[in-house]
Amino acid sequence: MSLIDTHCHLDAAEFDADRDEVVAAAKLGAGGTAVEVMVVPAVERANFGAVASVCRTYPGCAPSFGIHPMYVDRVRPEDLDALRETLQHQPAVAVGEIGLDRHVQPRDDGQQMFWFRSQLELARELGLPVLLHVRRAIDPILKALREIPVPGGIAHAFNGSREQAEQFIKLGFKLGFGGAMTYPGSKRIRALAATLPLEAIVLETDAPDIPPAWKPNGRNTPADLVPIAETLAQLRGMPLMEIAARTRANTLAVLPRLVNFIPHGEMP
Repeated sequence: MSLIDTHCHLDAAEFDADRDEVVAAAKLGAGGTAVEVMVVPAVERANFGAVASVCRTYPGCAPSFGIHPMYVDRVRPEDLDALRETLQHQPAVAVGEIGLDRHVQPRDDGQQMFWFRSQLELARELGLPVLLHVRRAIDPILKALREIPVPGGIAHAFNGSREQAEQFIKLGFKLGFGGAMTYPGSKRIRALAATLPLEAIVLETDAPDIPPAWKPNGRNTPADLVPIAETLAQLRGMPLMEIAARTRANTLAVLPRLVNFIPHGEMP
């Protein structure tokens, strides 16, 4: 069985010392389940090259390029042109990581919204889905998506309400569940993971961030996606094999270019 990690910052400095081993551990997996494909999103122009390099180096790693809301303070107007050029010349599966963050301080909400909407326009122009950062900003993000429709995408690290989840689903989005779901105290997230339509759910690690319950102060890695998937299987009372197959199919449906990154010999 193979899984897809829909959000993994494999280019991050936290992996510089042992990136080869981290990727090998994910592909080895555990109990007959492995992570065969990883989506690696960029967060600013400065790491477009690093993301592209990582994805060229490791088979099964797929790039996404965007400007993260927490990096808008260093964005220059020409960065949007650079993003367009990168998306046109690199085998990107999505525009991302983009969105809004109403938690980080200090912040400039106006700048965040300007760059978010600009990137939604670019995604619409290029016909690409988006990977959304939605921390404490789900309602303004949904409003922008209604005004600038794009070809779906993933609401990464979703932690909103049932109503908000249903609105994302109606707009053609999947919802990303990862390490936060593994904590018994995360009752709302676990309830959503257990009861939302399974076709709306994809899996992620956000490695090296959002560590799961078994690593509360440690480094998250893509190999942790296997026990994360086991958590979802337990919450839904389903076999891990079915969870793996269904979430994999969901990911390929919302990120259709990802099929080009499935390692040779793997069936989509």
